[in-house]
Amino acid sequence: MDKKPFKTLLGKQVVTKEGKKLGTIKDITFEARTGELIHIILQNLTIYTSNLSLERTKNKEALIPYNAVIAVGDFIVVSEEDLL
Repeated sequence: MDKKPFKTLLGKQVVTKEGKKLGTIKDITFEARTGELIHIILQNLTIYTSNLSLERTKNKEALIPYNAVIAVGDFIVVSEEDLL
């Protein structure tokens, strides 16, 4: 993936490759030592997202494993199989 400034990702819509909307990016967690991206933190969750058994923050925001990300563009596209 191309390098993109973090602030360009905030607020972007996250969708599955099938086109189902999951929510928007609130934040991204990473391993400080290595810089490896770990999770995308979603806000403005959709009904569809509540049906997935995603890990949650204490504020009930959904965590999407970064390895589920397929593409970054106008939307962040994730593989639904990697979320199950």
